[in-house]
Amino acid sequence: MYQFIKYIVLAFAVSLSLISCKEKQGNKIKVGFSQAMTTDDWRKQMNSSIKIEASLRPEVDLTIKDANNNVNKQIEDIEKFISNKVDVIIVSPIQSKPLTAVVEKSIKAGIPVLVVDRKIEGENYTAYLGADNIEIGRIGARYIISHSKGTGKIIEITGANGSSPAYERSLGFNQIINENKRFSIVKTIQGDWEKESVKEPLKIALQQNPDVEYIFAHNDRMALSAWETAKTLGLENKIKFIGVDALNSVNGGIELVKNGVLDGTILYPTGGNEALKLALKIYNKESISKNNILNTIVIDKNNAEIIENQMDKVDQQQVVIESQQEAIKVQEKEYASQNNLVRLLSFFLVIILSLTIYSIYSTISISKKKKQLEKINQTVIHQNSEIQEMAKLAAKSNAAKLSFFTGLSHEFKTPITLIMSYVESLIENDKIKGTALIDEVKLIHKNSNRLLRLINQLLDFRKIEEQKFTLRASNTKIYDFTNEVMLNFKGEAARRNIDFQLICKNKNLDLFIDRNLMDKVYFNLLSNAFKFTPDNGKITISIIESSDNSVKIHFKDSGIGIPENELSNVFNPFFRASNNNKNSSGIGLHLSKEFVLLHKGNIELKSKQGSEFVITLLKGNEHLQPSEIIQKVENLSSIPSLITDNLELESELKDLNAIADSEKHSLLIIEDNADLVTFLKAKLSNEYIVNISDGSDAIEKALEIIPDIIICDINLVDKDGYEISKELKKDLRSSHIPIIILTAQSNKEAVLKGLQSGVDLYLTKPFSLSILKQSILSLLFNREKLRYYYTNNIYRVEPESKFGNQEQTFITKMNSIIMANVENPKFSVEELADKLGVSRVQLYRKVKAIIGINISDHINNVKLEKAAELLKSNEMNISEIAYSLGFSSPNYFSTAFKNKFGISPKEYKTSS
Repeated sequence: MYQFIKYIVLAFAVSLSLISCKEKQGNKIKVGFSQAMTTDDWRKQMNSSIKIEASLRPEVDLTIKDANNNVNKQIEDIEKFISNKVDVIIVSPIQSKPLTAVVEKSIKAGIPVLVVDRKIEGENYTAYLGADNIEIGRIGARYIISHSKGTGKIIEITGANGSSPAYERSLGFNQIINENKRFSIVKTIQGDWEKESVKEPLKIALQQNPDVEYIFAHNDRMALSAWETAKTLGLENKIKFIGVDALNSVNGGIELVKNGVLDGTILYPTGGNEALKLALKIYNKESISKNNILNTIVIDKNNAEIIENQMDKVDQQQVVIESQQEAIKVQEKEYASQNNLVRLLSFFLVIILSLTIYSIYSTISISKKKKQLEKINQTVIHQNSEIQEMAKLAAKSNAAKLSFFTGLSHEFKTPITLIMSYVESLIENDKIKGTALIDEVKLIHKNSNRLLRLINQLLDFRKIEEQKFTLRASNTKIYDFTNEVMLNFKGEAARRNIDFQLICKNKNLDLFIDRNLMDKVYFNLLSNAFKFTPDNGKITISIIESSDNSVKIHFKDSGIGIPENELSNVFNPFFRASNNNKNSSGIGLHLSKEFVLLHKGNIELKSKQGSEFVITLLKGNEHLQPSEIIQKVENLSSIPSLITDNLELESELKDLNAIADSEKHSLLIIEDNADLVTFLKAKLSNEYIVNISDGSDAIEKALEIIPDIIICDINLVDKDGYEISKELKKDLRSSHIPIIILTAQSNKEAVLKGLQSGVDLYLTKPFSLSILKQSILSLLFNREKLRYYYTNNIYRVEPESKFGNQEQTFITKMNSIIMANVENPKFSVEELADKLGVSRVQLYRKVKAIIGINISDHINNVKLEKAAELLKSNEMNISEIAYSLGFSSPNYFSTAFKNKFGISPKEYKTSS
């Protein structure tokens, strides 16, 4: 009896539980989704992702209405959602303008609207979710620009007229293309998102422009049609095709990229699961952004297979989730059926018992399946996170490579500058024939080889990445080889007093090495050693035989070393240590490691007091393949020194009619490139007193010397050229000095920034020496004209507002102070300097630089001008005027007055 009552109570409890469950279902959040995707693949992908998200949220009642690309049907579907008073409406508009009114109607009815994929006209909607179609167009253009190697001619195939994605993608694409003069859009074809709209107009366009390099289509279907059309003309292999969508389906974008039909496709995410999540946030009145942009990436042959595998995994998980959902629905239906039976046959003990057991079993089963579903969902989320992380890493890698190529191109400009300047010098100087020509030729040759090394290093990096290097090892006496390379650095070591040694006990030691590749390894390691080792330092190469049939070659220097926490990153491409302020491409050590690995060797770094690189190579040739060994020894080509030897230029032809030092203008060159400094000093020292600074003490040296003109680079050791120019122009002591910027940075932004910092002239490398010389003369001439103006109009300088320069302000203020104290006999230079806020020495230098006379003479001139006014007024006699203006005696006053005006005070008074 007890058991019977127990089963009855249990049955009623289950019944009440089911009734409660149904009541809860009646309170679900109603979400209406008006679908308008134009293709089956998009519908399937969008609907599948939003259904999966809804299945994970039991509180959501999702209704999907498919307008099947019919605008009127979509408006009707939304009207029904409004009349049914759903909680949130998600709309994917077919067209923007026709749906604007019905969306505004929903907003007025108090139903929030989330617009996805395409926007409506105006801003009267709750939120928008979709990809940034303008950015998609930009990404397509950037991809073409970065990969183009041909004509730069492009055909664009747009989407349907009136479609916001078509307009925005075209806008973004044209923005980037129009910024690059090498590229041009020779034809824009209006498509309607489908294949057939492309073929005929494209065929005509290709016949007119057979040398087109790229075709950019607004979706993959039109891109495929473009490829098929090009194939009929035999142009499919000459043109590269870029699409948008990247669907993982038959003839989808990813498959077309893998098959080589498309060169790339841009992922256009549907965002179904994100749409439902955002809709629930809107319903819960959480803070959201008005515009929510989905991330995208470019998919090409490098990542197509990875993305496809990830999407396949997601699709597989979605299939599993859908099957689980169907099983849950079946279980829920069976559960409801059992509930009805329990309510009808609650008094039949056996039936109650069986239904109870079955209901308990069903509950456990559903719980297990839900847990499995949650686990699968977590796997999907994790995989999505991995895809996003991979996209970020790819973007970071591309940014690093772009930065590398930009930096390297600037590094080329200085050597090119030297080459062009020396060539120009040789052309213009007829006297140099048969004299010191060899010195300049050597410098041209040296910098040419430097440029060649940089270019070869770039090519080596490409070859290493593509694994195209083949080892050509020959039997080599490593001592002789090392000594031969060291010869190229002996001059630099001597010039900088660096102790440069080679230590080797066995001078007949043989190793199988590729002399060409190992030469590059040696050169990179020694270049770094000399770059970071100070003068009077020490660099040692030690060759040591080990007992394990190997040889260790140590490159040790006494330089600045590398921070311990960065040692593991030294051989990574594009890496630069935090304490490295030198210009560097960041690939030298990476290439060195790869070349050593080709020898089946190893390279490691130790850094305590300076840096020590250790190369380990095996003896003999058993570790090498027969194809990697050559019998004939290849001679090591001489390595040109990249370090300027000051002795090389000492024999340069001297001008016999050089200007005397006392008559020369002083010049300060602020530049950290030793070759360029030596060249400029050699070419300008006959006409100017040349002072130099590497940038670390530029401001201090300028204020110490007060030169007549300054030539300054931008990329310097401590402060850049902009900061130096700005500080010097703001400083009262140096504001009058003309500044010429001489740099490799030639873009508009750099020039504008230079002019804003106050420089007088902006010249870019490569530069013409004759133009530089003429520019210096012009600036000095203009300074002399200004000095002449100030000297002859010193008492009538216009107010500051007329010209607004600092010198004019200074002179105006100085004159006003002098005039206010002109009748004060105790007024001194020290008091004037104090009122101007400068020292006595600074005042003397400033006045001398601006008006060409010292301050004492200037004060006397002002007093004499005042004396002339007093003489004209006839109110005082000559002695009274002399003593009132602070002159020691009337005789001294008369002498000074006559020296200035050419007549005595008495004659001046009489004539007036």
